[in-house]
Amino acid sequence: MQGTVVAGDARKGHPRGLYLLFFTEMWERMSYYGMRGLLVLFLTSKVNGGFGWSTADALSLYGTYTGLVYLTPIAGGFIADRFMGQRRAVVLGGVLMMIGHLVLALPSVTMFYAGLGFLIIGNGFFKPNISTMVGGLYAPGDGRRDSAFTIFYMGINVGAVLGNFICGTLGERVGWHWGFGAAGVGMLLGLIAFLSLQRKLLGNVGLVPEKMVAAAEAKPGTPEKSGFSRDEIDRIVVIFIIALFVVAFWTGFEQAGGLMNLYTDAKVNRTILGWEMPTTWFQNFNAVFIVALAPIFAGLWSRLAARGKDPSIPVKMGLGLMFLSTGFLFMLGASSESAASGKAAAWWVVMAYLFHTMGELCLSPVGLSMVTKVAPARIVSAMMGVWFLANAAASKLAGVLGGYSEQMGEFGVFRAIAIATGAAGAVLLLVAPILKRMMHGTDEVKPAAPTSESQGGSVAAA
Repeated sequence: MQGTVVAGDARKGHPRGLYLLFFTEMWERMSYYGMRGLLVLFLTSKVNGGFGWSTADALSLYGTYTGLVYLTPIAGGFIADRFMGQRRAVVLGGVLMMIGHLVLALPSVTMFYAGLGFLIIGNGFFKPNISTMVGGLYAPGDGRRDSAFTIFYMGINVGAVLGNFICGTLGERVGWHWGFGAAGVGMLLGLIAFLSLQRKLLGNVGLVPEKMVAAAEAKPGTPEKSGFSRDEIDRIVVIFIIALFVVAFWTGFEQAGGLMNLYTDAKVNRTILGWEMPTTWFQNFNAVFIVALAPIFAGLWSRLAARGKDPSIPVKMGLGLMFLSTGFLFMLGASSESAASGKAAAWWVVMAYLFHTMGELCLSPVGLSMVTKVAPARIVSAMMGVWFLANAAASKLAGVLGGYSEQMGEFGVFRAIAIATGAAGAVLLLVAPILKRMMHGTDEVKPAAPTSESQGGSVAAA
């Protein structure tokens, strides 16, 4: 991958560029999750300017929005690979999303839909390309890559905590549009950090489109490669197969912003010593658990990789599905209790988020890392967009499935998700050896080659 930057071997930590991408993604996710936590509450609210929609209609729009957010990265990744480069695409996407959040703050139905449109298009440029640049910081076979994506994932969830506290509190307690506007300010801060430090910390990573890099690296007189080898086709097929299982995971996980959010608002006892906790704060449990557990998982993957015992990517993801399924068993307990006594204890929901978080750490950062390893280099951003296609399909399915709670009840929906995700996890664990062989060694850790370092451990362009 072009412009890879390296900061010594695995014993000497990570390139400083990782922490710039961490910080930039943190503010972008602050804006995204802050707005996401408010969306269905705003749509169903009948006071303070809310739209007063039904649960089914609100969850349908929620699913459509979150689905499109993860669909547009296919186009954004393709454009970056062919024409713009990842870095320019990130800046363009950030600007569009900042505009979208600020437009949402205007008290108008027309502006509300226009704001969603800006967010959907902006995310298409931002999301796949900042993730791909994380992979570009590491040489092929570098055992730090899975660990790096887990650290990067902490940035996502620090941002989620900030978003739910700042945007959620302003939206619920002051006014919906204050919450939406605050999300735009968060995106602005991320852009300022990225534009200020990108040259110093990222070297050449993401600066030139991958198509141009491949052409420059080809021997003189070599025709442009248009097709794929058999091994490359196998690797692409693996990404698509695993993406199907990822659809099952995110269909369950995305209930957090939809059905679980509405359920917590209406049927969970949120009162602590006479004070009622805002509903949006409950979504912070996932983010707080990520921040607390991500260093543990990152260290675990690094230690196992150093000993040659790192579980394969499909095995990690299969475990992620099993953890998610276990989390929904706690939601079954919550819905049984609320059906019997009117309100469920909050600890049921907290435990569900704990297991969902462990599942997320086994699946999501590992999946991002996988794409940068396994996908052919000249289409890596486009394949990252394809990877997010699984999120797109799952987000829409999550909204549709959550809407069935009006006919099936929450218990019926939670039970269906627990069974489906558990079964999917078991199947993925069974086929994991086949999928690993089809990766043809691109997922394996290789000994770190000696590299030169710039002073102070900063990144050096390779």
